[in-house]
Amino acid sequence: MAGETGFSDVVYDLVSVEYHALKGGYVYGQYVRDAENEGHQEIADFFREVTREDATRAEKCHRLLLELSGAKVE
Repeated sequence: MAGETGFSDVVYDLVSVEYHALKGGYVYGQYVRDAENEGHQEIADFFREVTREDATRAEKCHRLLLELSGAKVE
């Protein structure tokens, strides 16, 4: 069923999560640099971990969107 956007609510939700995960990954690079510049290696490592988690989340959203579209997923 199409939501208010004209797309399925599930598709919209997946796109939203994917977007925010990718956007987070982009800004976390600055957080890593900030922590390193202040000598907080453990915090920098934490931000790297968060970046990896968001990358994994974005990748899974993308795969699920492809499956919903009927595209061949490898």
